[in-house]
Amino acid sequence: MSKKKEKKGKEEGGPVYNKKSLANAIITILSAEPSLSFNYKQIAKKLGITKSSTKQLISVAFYELVNEGIVRENYTGKFQIRVKSDYAQGVVAMNRNGTAELETDDNRTVYISERNLNHALHGDTVRVAVTLSRRTKQLEGEVVEIIERAKRTFVGTIALQPNFAFLLPDNKLMPYDIFIPKENLKGARDGQKVIARITDWPANVKNPNGEVIEVLGDPGVHEVEMHAILAEFELPYRFPEELEVLAGNMSDKITAADYKERRDFRGIPTFTIDPVDAKDFDDALSFRKLDNGNYEVGVHIADVTHYVRPGSPIDNEAIERGTSVYLVDRCVPMLPEQLSNVVCSLRPDEEKLCFSAVFEIDENANVLNEWFGRTVILSTRRFAYEDAQQVIETGEGDMLTEILTLHRLAQDFRKKRFKSGAIAFDRVEVKFRLDEKGKPLGVFFKEQKEANQLIEEFMLLANKRVAEFIGTKSSEKSPLPFVYRIHDKPNIEKFDNFRQFITRFGYNIEGATEKQISKSLNKLLSGLKGKKEQNLIETLAVRSMAKARYSTDNIGHYGLSFPNYTHFTSPIRRFPDMMVHRLLAHYLDGGKPKDAEALEKLCKHSSEMEIKASEAERASIKYKQVEYMQDKIGEVFDGVISGVTDFGMFVELTESKCEGLVAMRDLDDDFYAFDEQNYCLVGRQYNRKFQLGDEVQVEVYRTNLALKQLDFKLAGTSQLEPSEDARPPRRSYGGPAQSSRGGFGGGGRRSSGKGSDKGYGKSSDKGRGGKRRK
Repeated sequence: MSKKKEKKGKEEGGPVYNKKSLANAIITILSAEPSLSFNYKQIAKKLGITKSSTKQLISVAFYELVNEGIVRENYTGKFQIRVKSDYAQGVVAMNRNGTAELETDDNRTVYISERNLNHALHGDTVRVAVTLSRRTKQLEGEVVEIIERAKRTFVGTIALQPNFAFLLPDNKLMPYDIFIPKENLKGARDGQKVIARITDWPANVKNPNGEVIEVLGDPGVHEVEMHAILAEFELPYRFPEELEVLAGNMSDKITAADYKERRDFRGIPTFTIDPVDAKDFDDALSFRKLDNGNYEVGVHIADVTHYVRPGSPIDNEAIERGTSVYLVDRCVPMLPEQLSNVVCSLRPDEEKLCFSAVFEIDENANVLNEWFGRTVILSTRRFAYEDAQQVIETGEGDMLTEILTLHRLAQDFRKKRFKSGAIAFDRVEVKFRLDEKGKPLGVFFKEQKEANQLIEEFMLLANKRVAEFIGTKSSEKSPLPFVYRIHDKPNIEKFDNFRQFITRFGYNIEGATEKQISKSLNKLLSGLKGKKEQNLIETLAVRSMAKARYSTDNIGHYGLSFPNYTHFTSPIRRFPDMMVHRLLAHYLDGGKPKDAEALEKLCKHSSEMEIKASEAERASIKYKQVEYMQDKIGEVFDGVISGVTDFGMFVELTESKCEGLVAMRDLDDDFYAFDEQNYCLVGRQYNRKFQLGDEVQVEVYRTNLALKQLDFKLAGTSQLEPSEDARPPRRSYGGPAQSSRGGFGGGGRRSSGKGSDKGYGKSSDKGRGGKRRK
């Protein structure tokens, strides 16, 4: 070809490429600017290509490079080079703006943009390709594999269209509506609450496809909403009919062989103390004075594993459930009611089979001897906590000697426990008075009194001594795998943040050793009683701690200051206690070590189910709080700022502990910015501050029962004079998006879509307390 013709060819179509050379040219351009994405027009321009047929080849080359894993398509028609990555695994934690974070198995935090989630959802276990962002200098990831889905069923409201519907999920961390064909609606009507399952989710399609698996009913109806809460956390609210039949056929008749094989406590004074509305009595105490002047105290626990055999259908169901669930108005039992409330329940004046821990204790609360084994008992008195408390306070009533002596011993145990470094987290429990339809008529609070402490201390004693017994029998050469209840030391960063925060209220935590710190913390908690900041600081103290869980790896229990601790005392309500009963019986009989790996798997599942049950309980409380406030629109209440975020502040009402949001947009006397370092909102013009822990008055502005949300407005906001350092008014939203899990992150239930979910404070995190949750 002559030079003239060659020049003409270049002018008409640009350089000539074959398939391979074009792909290499594209890779060279993309590799030179790895943070940018290009379409075919931009590549053609850079290569000087003007011929239409060659431009089409660029698109073909792009998709071949995508298939080879060299290039990725960020948006339709926009491509970016895949930077060399390492890979990590972890669980997705969604933010409310559609992005996510991943705490990897090797303890790294990876940010994942919405487009790089690739259909991963909150709680999913995923594998991600990790790169270091040149722009933000933080680790970023793209989901390359969804290893395990956390859930496939979602509760929500049906939005009906002529030929299809969408499920609008209740879960605020589910950012996608679910498309449901008309034939998969199962008769659901527009606006009804349903449970739907994701059936498939094609690549490059934004919304998953699904089907309705159960119609719950109309929103706002008490039963519908309670069932919806259980379903949202994938917790069952009924037993399969065949299990009810199996349980119904179980007899509580005690055989001659049972009497012969067990230690008989029927002649020893025995009683139970439980909540007034309880039906599942799984623990009882017996008491007698021995001839040597010491006391024999029996901690008798319902022998559930005598009736529920390993591998049986009821046992398999108990494993799956893991725990009973306590909602605001009901208990959803782990075992069918015939077992939990009749056969196994230690009801008064009925002979019952138990697994017992029996102690010889002297006047100074020293344990001299112990015995573990199966027994038969006869409880002769059922006390409510209020009944036992009256005996303690008045010195009058049934079983006076037994209760007063056990009360004195319990207080001695309690003093010794705190002296050794235990932490006194005694939280107030929120309760509701409900009418026959479940409508809340009022809110009240239950505190732990001496009767609660009596039961708690003897349950702690039994749990501790059972764990110690196995621990002393075990050795490095011959370990005995067992189920422990463990509680790790606090995260240093979280605890230091808490330590720094309380100085703003004039408090301090002194000391360097664990015992010094726990002593100082107990002094702080004791000094908070009755003060406006009590609930806030107690909540933040709890959040600075690690979460207790079940494991075969015994690291001790930090909060209780016990080197060995387990759960032995509630097998009607907790599957780990059933595991402990079986293991203890096996090792008492001289059995060989059990499979540690299989036990650890069950421990992990039980811990996960406990978390779900706790979250469902909190959701039911929040629902009733919002329902309780519905007829109080416009009323003014005293409150305390319980959370500060970049989109407003959360206020907890003093009278009812109901929590709501005062949105930034409703603070109309100034332009406010979120001061992250000082946990407050600051007015740009007038320098007015709203700080975590401040007392304020708020007006109930709006309630949203479907979303379990309360909105408040400040009451009596007045115009303020500009401060000397007033700056030009502008609104700040606090920077790039991130999760609400750091610092004292709380509140944070909604985002403006801009800025972060980051905040400081709390969001109605109230547990049951008492002997139920250690």
